[in-house]
Amino acid sequence: MLFVRSVTGISGTFRTLSSASKGPARTCLYDFHVENGGKMVDFAGYSMPVEYSSMGIIPSHLHTRKNSSIFDVSHMLQTRVYGKARFDFIESLTVADARGLSLNSGTLSVFTNDQGGIEDDLIITNAHDHLFIVSNAGCRENDIALMTSRLKEMQGQGQDVGIQFVNEKGLVAFQGPTMKEALQPLTDVDLSKLGFMQSCLGSIAGIENCRISRCGYTGEDGVEISVDETKCRQLTEALLESTGSPALAGLGARDSLRLEAGLCLYGNDIDATTTPVEATLAWTIGKARREKGGFPGDGIILQQLREGASRKRVGFMSAGPPVRGHALIQDKQGKTVGETSSGCPSPSLGKGNNISMGYVDKKVSKIGTELDIIVRGKPVPAVITKMPFVKNNYYSIK
Repeated sequence: MLFVRSVTGISGTFRTLSSASKGPARTCLYDFHVENGGKMVDFAGYSMPVEYSSMGIIPSHLHTRKNSSIFDVSHMLQTRVYGKARFDFIESLTVADARGLSLNSGTLSVFTNDQGGIEDDLIITNAHDHLFIVSNAGCRENDIALMTSRLKEMQGQGQDVGIQFVNEKGLVAFQGPTMKEALQPLTDVDLSKLGFMQSCLGSIAGIENCRISRCGYTGEDGVEISVDETKCRQLTEALLESTGSPALAGLGARDSLRLEAGLCLYGNDIDATTTPVEATLAWTIGKARREKGGFPGDGIILQQLREGASRKRVGFMSAGPPVRGHALIQDKQGKTVGETSSGCPSPSLGKGNNISMGYVDKKVSKIGTELDIIVRGKPVPAVITKMPFVKNNYYSIK
């Protein structure tokens, strides 16, 4: 039997493993985390560090904004799609204009269902002879089932497509303004020529065949590095020993950083009942896809693009008690107009600045609208605010 206790992070509660006969899966960096004082929690079926003994969640968050931090994201699903029909394959499952991706460039997209809902969000990269995909650990089994089912259909039609679910690779996110300073001396890749959402292969600290992608989940400049799992510890130690004060960071800081950046967490801010239009992710739907459709739920989604959706994801600023997910949102007459999806005190904005996201009736979704969020049975005044809450610092080539 699995016995758990709760550890409250900045924006939610994580389940902590205390003893178990059958515990969560472990990433290739599990032992490294434990040796470095990681407080391990059960997240998406994996034992992951929520924070480290050397630095709490809020200091870790602020360190990432000022310096740089290393996150283990090896629990995420990495997939390669091969064959002449690889673009047809991924476009039949997502809203992405995959054919429009230039070589070594990527895009955020979403798997959709027949009702237009989001089954998962993912990053798709055009990587030479294949598509490289990274999707969420919590949706791993569903994503595998979706892709495997479609694969069988297309292969049954004689189409040239194949899938490899990558199990031998670790994935490390290196985020923050000093990332480039720390990584450049270790790699043969010219980082000044690697723009946001671009990807390439290179060596890092003597480790060959690392896939370096300029992206991340914090709003800061950063990279995600896919590396052989046997070399993942070597890579992480080399990054920690480099310049720019890199530090280890866990799920707690990762969650508050992404929320400040206005980014969605699957299962909280988007799910199978949420459409890309409602989630303000319509920008992920390329022009070619808007014209031709061809993805699950295209009728519903394209209609919402034309006519608008009845609800919309918005951001809130508030003072007083922190706002969490699943809090009712009311107008000033006491009518319920929506519900929050996630929230936390903002470490970057300082004490008294609480941020949250949620879905409200489109009629009250204008920036500057004053509403109430019900916290512990009492209304907390909140103002709809433009996101991101903290300015993003993604790297662009000038």
